[in-house]
Amino acid sequence: MLERSFDLSNLYETIKKFQDQFKVGLHIARNTEVRGKFRRVIVCGMGGSALPADVVKTYMPGIGIPIIVSRDYYLPLEADEHTLVICITFSGNTEEIIAAFKQALHNHCKIACITSGGKLKDLCYQNAIPVAVVPHDKNLQPRYALGYMFAALMKILANSGVIPPKDQEILKMSKTLGEFNFHKLSKQIAKRLFKKIPIVYASEDNKYIARIWKIKFNESSKIMAFYNRFPEINHNEMTGHTESKVQGNFHTILLRDKGDHPRVKKRMRLFVDLIQSRGEEVTTIDLMDSEDKLTKIFSAILLGDWIAYWLAGEYRVDPTPVELVEEFKKRLVKDD
Repeated sequence: MLERSFDLSNLYETIKKFQDQFKVGLHIARNTEVRGKFRRVIVCGMGGSALPADVVKTYMPGIGIPIIVSRDYYLPLEADEHTLVICITFSGNTEEIIAAFKQALHNHCKIACITSGGKLKDLCYQNAIPVAVVPHDKNLQPRYALGYMFAALMKILANSGVIPPKDQEILKMSKTLGEFNFHKLSKQIAKRLFKKIPIVYASEDNKYIARIWKIKFNESSKIMAFYNRFPEINHNEMTGHTESKVQGNFHTILLRDKGDHPRVKKRMRLFVDLIQSRGEEVTTIDLMDSEDKLTKIFSAILLGDWIAYWLAGEYRVDPTPVELVEEFKKRLVKDD
């Protein structure tokens, strides 16, 4: 326990038991459904509460109708009576999502919600809106409730006829996830990243995984981090590596996938050769080579969780709380 003395909120156990969330998430959303003929799905969420939609888009990029992720007070212009709006706020009190929920009511959208309580839960009950209520405790941050919210979101989409049922695939993945042990690898990578600013790159298909890693570095390790994707970076961002005098504090993490486009693989290889020749540090991580896409996605996310966790340990900071976010929220309310 001594090596985890920085972990005052015991995030270690939350990550260790992450795979248990999926079964619970499916269960709490088992009766949550909205019927209709939908032309689009809009998932509204902020921060960690938006991540389930990003994972759905990574897992099922083509489902027949578009899934739009909205991180704002306002819904996209196309939100209408033919739109399924799913509002997700773990706390239930995120002001942007409350505003989007009210606009969805005004626009006569079909609505379902995922929350642990708060104002959104009350609004759902008042307006007879289907809601999946996820478990909550004081130390559980939204970014680490991803299993609950992803499974609930998938169940709602299946119940509402948007996608075929995926319960068995999700349960199989969760069982497999419990067999992984990333401690040795994650500690090694965390040590490389100490006092560095991570830049996480992946292909277009895996850009949301890179984004999630970036967010975990921000919130858990309490450091700046960035992400982007191939091939786009070869047309702009890579020129930022020109001035080597200011690059010493960056560390590139490349997430490679056997399923990436052949030209993207070549671009990645050439890019790494180019920046390493300039003395920059690169860590290359191969995503799991598996036909099970869901396991590939969540094993990558879990590895990122552990790296961010042990990197927090290198800095001796408690990875759970997000004090700057909470202070900002207080000031936002006080300034109204």
